[in-house]
Order: sequence, then structure tokens, then C-alpha cells
Amino acid sequence: MNILILGAGQVGSSVAANLASEANDITLVDSKTELLDDLRDRLDIQTVTGHASSPRVLEQAGIEDADMLIAVTNSDETNMVACQIAHTLFHTPTKIARVRSASYLQHRELFNNDAVPVDVLISPEQIISSYVHRLIEYPGALQVLDFAEGKVQLVGVKAYYGGPLVGQEISTLREHMPGIETRVAAIYRRGQGIVPKGNRVIEADDEVFFIAARKDIRAVMSELRKQESPFKRIMLAGGGNIGMRLAQSLEGKYQVKLLEHSKSRAQFLSRELNSSIVLLGDSSDKDLLLEENIDQMDVFCSLTNDDEANILSAMLAKELGARKVMSLINRPAYVDMIEHQELIDVAISPQQVTIGALLTHVRRGDVVAVHALRRGAAEAIEAVAHGDSKTSKVVGRRVDQIELPEGANIGALVRGDEVLMAHHDIVIQAEDHLILFLLDKKKIHEVEKLFQVAVTFI
Repeated sequence: MNILILGAGQVGSSVAANLASEANDITLVDSKTELLDDLRDRLDIQTVTGHASSPRVLEQAGIEDADMLIAVTNSDETNMVACQIAHTLFHTPTKIARVRSASYLQHRELFNNDAVPVDVLISPEQIISSYVHRLIEYPGALQVLDFAEGKVQLVGVKAYYGGPLVGQEISTLREHMPGIETRVAAIYRRGQGIVPKGNRVIEADDEVFFIAARKDIRAVMSELRKQESPFKRIMLAGGGNIGMRLAQSLEGKYQVKLLEHSKSRAQFLSRELNSSIVLLGDSSDKDLLLEENIDQMDVFCSLTNDDEANILSAMLAKELGARKVMSLINRPAYVDMIEHQELIDVAISPQQVTIGALLTHVRRGDVVAVHALRRGAAEAIEAVAHGDSKTSKVVGRRVDQIELPEGANIGALVRGDEVLMAHHDIVIQAEDHLILFLLDKKKIHEVEKLFQVAVTFI
């Protein structure tokens, strides 16, 4: 696919790296020459220096031949204007725009071909705040991903010593939980992915990804780790777009305190939020944290734009007694270090959380959801089966007859409102939504082909 990306910031460069590794033709546009030179040296991409919404620059970048435009600069207005130009002058088939401002997002009627021709709106702040909210909903989870409009969830947990399933084969899962349908999608042991065959034994400290209907998630988690009491008291550090959105989504159910160092921003937040307590101060101020009873907090989550500040304040909160600490970390090297040394409980990579929303629209076949896992090395996808037994490689076939690439497995499928675990003898029907896990995302094209009807095989 020929893809033009506007903006070489954290989101744009991450998207370029992910898509370039999948044999796409990528051109990246930004006004910063040094940044582009560095990316061009590391990635197999073309670059063009210039203003992202300039018709001349877009033409120079090859927009006339582009299948897709992904506008992810730091300016909402630049992204929207670029989509308008791409639509009007160059008839670009698919236009994706990053839009951060709530004042635009609350008027979705703006975004259509008769107004601002954006096919897909991406709001990283909204995606990240929803992601963190799900982690808070499920104490003990390392990752919680929604599929089929929330009917199915894929959850990652760390198995603990003494857990009912630790030391047991995966095949015994059904015996432990009669009446509850679940499947283990993947296991990571000391950083290495393991195919979850029935005779595989779960060990303590394994990262286990399992899939189940939303209503059964807590029951399955209790088999793998100690049942944790629900969170009640939440402290957020950083009142930017992410912190504010998260506070708004949490304050109806949780007791929320929000730390913000800017006086004007703190005053704004106190007007915008209903029951959240807004505190003016620095999240690395030990005395302030103690005064606000950090040792009684169930969750401390640092959400500023500064990686170092986020890491240090989360570590401080953990040392002072916060039950669980999470931190937003942009630099991949920092994420690796933090996870390896277990300095904080959950490291959240904005790029990896956001990339799935973009990959959903790049994938061939009818792929309706993509989630990046393990810092982008693995993927979980939701794909819809179309056609019949003659035109499809999945419809009319049992799960064990589908020729999946090595390291890929089908965890579950959704048929209407019914959630079914993907047992070997289940026959796939047209319009079933299949949830698949890929240990190696390089195999994605083999999976995509399975979900393309015969006339579109490539």
C-alpha cells in the first residue's frame, strides 16, 4: 500500500516504523529536516521536508498515487486542511486525521465529504485514557483490550506463586472453571512468546493472555493471580488532555485527585471537573504526596509529557505506599528498562496504544480491530469472515481446518450477540467475528489473505 504520513513526531514516526516493516511504500512529511534524516537512515521510507498542508509539498510527496493519507501533525487544523486538500485536489481514497481538541470532536457532523472530508478520526488522548480506565477497572491486569464492541476482552496478567492454575496444564482450565468459557491466547515467559498448546504448563511469573466474554473476565483472572479488591482512590499526576479525560471518565465511580503544576490549568480543571479534587503542585513533591495520603491511594498514575518526571514520580509514589503505580512513557528504551527491572507496575506506551487504531484501517480483508502487544512485536486482531465455502478460506471450515501461519491462533468468535470459544470443531459461518492472536506480526499478511474473498486474493 502507498501511504503518505504527515508529521514525524512520536505518533507519526511510530506509525512509519510499524508500516514500513510490512512492505508498504511510506513517505513521511515534516518541516524538520534533521528529524527526517534520522528516520530515513533507520527506516526504509521516503521523506519530504515542508509544511504538511501545502498542496505543493503534498504533490512533491506523491499524494497523487497515495492509497491513504495519515495526518498526525501536532496541529488539528493542519491535519484537517491536509485532508481537505487531499480530497479536493487529489481524490485520495482514505484520509485519517489526528484531532485532539474536544471542541472539534464533539461535533462529529463536521467530518464528512460535504464539510471536512476525514474518513477516520484518531484521538490518541481519548484512546489512551480509555486504555488506562480499563486497567483501573480490572485490578491486577497488565493489559485489557476490547473486541466486538466490548463483548469480548483479551486480558494479560502475570501468574503468581500458588495460583490455582500455576503448575497446571492449560487443558485443565475448563475443569477449574466449569461453566466459564475461556481460551489462553498466548504466554510470555522471560520475554519469549510461547504457543499455548493444551499440554503447556503455566509457570509462576508467566505473562498469560487469555480471552473471554466480558462478564467472565474477573473469574478467569482469579485463577491466575490473587483476587485483588476493587480500586477506589485514584491519584493522577498531570492535568493535560489525557489526565483531564481520564478524570472525567473516572470521577463518577472513583475518588479522584488530580495533581497539576500550572496554576491556570489547575483553575481550568477545577471548573471542568465535577467531583475530582484538583491540587496545585508538583507530583515529585514528597511532602505534598504525604500530605495527600499517597499511602492510601489504590492507584497513582503519572500522565505528563515528561518521561523522566513520570517515571520518578511513579517510583516515589510506590516507595511512599501507593498500592499500584502506572506511568505514561514515550521512549521505547525506557519502557524496556522499566518493565525489566519492575520499577513501576505498568508502563504505558502511547505509541503502542495508538498504533492499533491506525493499523485497523491499513489491514487488508475486513479487519475491524487491531491491538499491538509486546511493544508491537505481536498483534491481536478482530476480522470478519465473508463469502461462502467456495470463495472464502475460512467460511464453512472447522477451526482446526484453517491454515493459520505458525504462532497464530484463533481465540474466540462472536456470532451475533453470542460469544464462542474457538474449539477445534467449531465451524466458521459468514459474518462471524474472529479474534486472533499473532505472536509474530510479520505473519499478518498470511492472516489477511484468509479473510479476503477469492476475487481479491493478492
